[in-house]
Amino acid sequence: MQAPVPPKNRSEFLNTKPPPNYVAGLGRGATGFTTRSDIGPARAAPDLPDRSAAAIGAAGPAGVGRGRGKGGGEDEEEDESEEKGYDENQKFDEFEGNDAGLFASAEYDDEDKEADVVWEEIDKRMDSRRKDRREARLKQEIEKYRASNPKITEQFADLKRKLYTVSAEEWDNIPEIGDYSSRNKKKRFESFVPVPDTLLEKARQEKEHVSALDPRSRSAGGTETPWGKTPVTDLTAVGEGRGTVLSLKLDRLSDSVSGLTVVDPKGYLTDLKSMKITSDAEVSDINKARLLLKSVTQTNPKHPHGWIAAARLEEVAGKPQVAQQLIKKGCEECPKSEDVWLEACRLASHVDAKAVIARGIKAIPNSVKLWMQAAKLELDDGNKSRVLRKGLEHIPDSVRLWKAVVELANEEDARLLLQRAVECCPLHVELWLALARLETYENAKRVLNKAREKLPKEPAIWITAAKLEEANGNTDMVGKIIERGIRALQREGVEIDREMWMKEAEAGERAGSVLTCQAIICNTIEVGVEEEDRKRTWVADAEECKKRGSIETARAIYAHALTVFLTKKSIWLKAAQLEKSHGTRESLDALLRRAVTYIPHAEVLWLMGAKEKWLAGDVPAARAILQEAYAAIPNSEEIWLAAFKLEFENHEPERARMLLAKARERGGTERVWMKSAIVERELGNNAEERRLLDEGLKLFPSFFKLWLMLGQFEERLGHLEKAKEAYELGLKHCPNSIPLWLSLAHLEEKVNGLSKARAVLTMARKKNPQNPELWLAAVRAESRHGHKKEAEILMAKALQECPTSGTLWATSIEMVPRPHQKTKSRDAYKRCGDDPHVLAAVGKIFWHDRKVDKLGPGSTGRLHLLQISEIFGPCITNLNFSTGMRRRRRRY
Repeated sequence: MQAPVPPKNRSEFLNTKPPPNYVAGLGRGATGFTTRSDIGPARAAPDLPDRSAAAIGAAGPAGVGRGRGKGGGEDEEEDESEEKGYDENQKFDEFEGNDAGLFASAEYDDEDKEADVVWEEIDKRMDSRRKDRREARLKQEIEKYRASNPKITEQFADLKRKLYTVSAEEWDNIPEIGDYSSRNKKKRFESFVPVPDTLLEKARQEKEHVSALDPRSRSAGGTETPWGKTPVTDLTAVGEGRGTVLSLKLDRLSDSVSGLTVVDPKGYLTDLKSMKITSDAEVSDINKARLLLKSVTQTNPKHPHGWIAAARLEEVAGKPQVAQQLIKKGCEECPKSEDVWLEACRLASHVDAKAVIARGIKAIPNSVKLWMQAAKLELDDGNKSRVLRKGLEHIPDSVRLWKAVVELANEEDARLLLQRAVECCPLHVELWLALARLETYENAKRVLNKAREKLPKEPAIWITAAKLEEANGNTDMVGKIIERGIRALQREGVEIDREMWMKEAEAGERAGSVLTCQAIICNTIEVGVEEEDRKRTWVADAEECKKRGSIETARAIYAHALTVFLTKKSIWLKAAQLEKSHGTRESLDALLRRAVTYIPHAEVLWLMGAKEKWLAGDVPAARAILQEAYAAIPNSEEIWLAAFKLEFENHEPERARMLLAKARERGGTERVWMKSAIVERELGNNAEERRLLDEGLKLFPSFFKLWLMLGQFEERLGHLEKAKEAYELGLKHCPNSIPLWLSLAHLEEKVNGLSKARAVLTMARKKNPQNPELWLAAVRAESRHGHKKEAEILMAKALQECPTSGTLWATSIEMVPRPHQKTKSRDAYKRCGDDPHVLAAVGKIFWHDRKVDKLGPGSTGRLHLLQISEIFGPCITNLNFSTGMRRRRRRY
C-alpha cells in the first residue's frame, strides 16, 4: 500500500518581505495597482514560531530537563540577541543573505563616512587604471567597425561637397521623385455604366447644323432664337481653327520650293525692338497727364516748363509732330526762355534746328547756352569759331565762350584771343595763366604781374611764376618767389591752407617742377602744426606722399625735418630708406655722411654706409667707413662683427681672426666667441676650436649655441659619448633650448635606438610644453621606424596641445590616407588660416591630383603652374629649408 504524500510546504519567498519599491511583474511590462482584496488580510500569515509569553511559559519547563541545559542562561542569550538587533537563528534571506539587518540598528557616524569615502577613492583609482586600456580597446573596435561598415553620409561625403557647383537652373531641372510606393497607392474602382439615350440625343442636337428657321422663331420674323435652343460653342473646334490659321500664316512666310524661311531675323528683331507695347493702364495715365498739362498751359501760358513737359509727354506717347507743335507754341508764348528754345532745337530735325536756334538767339542774344548750342550744330571748326566769335560780340564777358573759341584756334590766334579775353574778363585766373603759358619769358612775367595786380589773393599766380623761373633756369628765384607770395597772401588776409599747398607741391612734382615743389614744402610745412607734433606729423606726411608716389615731395619733407631735428636717428633712417629704394647710391652715401657727422654714435648709420659700399663692390671704402666707425665708437660689438664679416666674406681669414681676437681681449660677448669658433671650424683648426668653445662656455655657460657647437664638434670627430655629455650638460644650463633637445634625441636614436630617443623627447615635452617642434620630432621618429599607429596617436595629442601649429597640421595632412586629406586640409585651414606650411600641403594635394585650376583664377595651365610656383614656392622652399636645417641640427 502506497504511503500518503505529505502536503507541500509554501514557497519560502511568499513568506518574506519584498524589497523596497518592488512591483510584481514590472520586468515583463506590468504596472502595479491596488485592489480591494489588497486592503484586507489577503496575504497568508508567515509560518513563524510562536514567540508569545504563553507559549514561552508553557514550553519552558519541558525544555529544561532535555539535556541542552539552558537554564538561567536562556535569558542572557535572549538579551544578547536583542542587543545585537537580529536573531542568529532566523532563516536565510534570499534578497539580503545571512547578513540582513546586521548593522540595521547601528548609527552612521563620521568614521563610517570616512571609510566610505576611502573605499570610493579606491574604486575610482582602480577604475582609472583600467580606463585607458578600456577606452583604447573600445576606440579600436569602433574604428574597425566603422572601417568595415561606413555610414551612408561618409560614403557620399565627396558627392555632397560637390553640390555647391550645381547651378540654380540645374536644381530647377531635377525632376520630382514622387511617391511610387504601393503602400500609398489607392485602388481606384472604375465602374462603367451605359450612357443614357437623352445624353446622346442632346449631343447630337448640339452638333446638328440647322438650315431652316424654327417655326417658333418665324412668328417673330426670324429675329429671335427660342430659349434653350442656342447651340453650345465647341471650344476644341475653335482651338483647332486658330492652329490652322497660324499654320497658314507660317506657310506664307516659307519658300514653297526649298522650304527655307524668307523672314529676315535681324529685321524682325529690329521691328520687335521698335514696337512699343502700351498697356491700358499706361494709356489712361498718358491721357490724364495730357489733360493736366493742357490745363497748365491754358491757365498759365507764360510758364515754360509746362510747355516742355507737354511736349515730352507727346514724345513719349509716340507723337513727335504733336510735340513739335506744342513746343512751337511754347516758343511763341515764352520767347525769353532758354530752356524752351533748347527743347525746340532738340525736337526739331537737323535741318530745322539751325533755324530754330537762330530765332532763339534773335529773341535772347545774351544767352550763352543758345550760342553754345548753335556752335554744336555746326560741323566745321571754322563755322563753330565764327558762331562763337559772333556770340562774344554780344557777350564779351563770357568765360565759357572764350574758352571754347580758344580751344578751336591755333597757338598764335589763341594768344591774341587770350589777350582780348583777359581784358574782357580780368578776374578769371585761368585766362591769365593760359596767356602766360603762351607768351615768351619776358612777356609772361609782365602778364603774371598784371594778373597779380588784378587778383592779389590768388596763390596760383605765384606758383606759376615760380615754375616759370625754374623752367628758365633761375633756380635762386624760385624759393624767393614762393616766400614772397606767401607773405603777400597773408597781408591780403588769405588763410594759408597747408593741405592745399602740399597738393600743389605734388602737382608741381608731377609737372617736373621739383624746385618749386621743394620751395612750397619748405615754406608751408610748418603752417598749423604744433611744436610738439612736428616730428610725428612730418613723418606721417612723408609716408603718405611716398605711398602716393610723390617721392620728391617726401624727400623735401624729410630734408626740412632734418634741418630741424638734426640728432633724431629715426628720421635719418627713414630718409636713408627712401634714398635706398628710390634714390641713387651717391645720394644715399651723401645722406649717410651727413647723418654720421650729426650722430656719430649711431651704429646703424655707420653699418648701413659700410654695407652699401660693400654691395657696390668698393671693399676698401667699406673698410675705411668701419675704421671711422670704430674710432667714433671704440667698444661697439656690432662694428667689430661687421668688420669680421667683411673680411671673412672677402676671403681674408687672418684679418678676420685678428679682429675677433681683439674683440675678445676687449671683453667681447658670447657672439664674439661663437664667431671665433666658426672661423676656426671653417679653417679646420680643431684644437683651436675646442679651446675657444671651452673658454667661451666657462664665460657664458647659459649660451646654448656654444653647447650645441661643442656637441656637433664631438659628433664630427666621432666621439659620440662626449657629444652626448655635451648636450646633457648644456641642457642642465639651458633646459628650454629646443635645438639641444632635438640634437640629443637624434644622437640617442642613432646610438641607442628609438626607445632612448623617445624618452628624451618625452622629457623635453615635459620641460617645454606646447612646443610643436618637439611633437613633430617625436612623430617623425616613430614614422622613421615604421610605427604608424604610434605616430598617429602622438599627432593627435600634439594637435590637442598645439591646435594652431601649421607644421603639425601640414604633417598631419601628409600622414592621413588620400580620401581623408581634403577633410583634414579643411580643418587645418580653419585652425591656422594662411599658414605657409598648411598652404604648401594643400597645394601639393592639388598638384598630385592634377587639379591646378583649383588654386586660382586663370585661363591656361601654364598660368596655373606659374601661380602655384608664386604662391606655394616660397612656402615649400622655407619648409624644405627648415627641415634640412633640423636634419643637420642647425650648425651655428
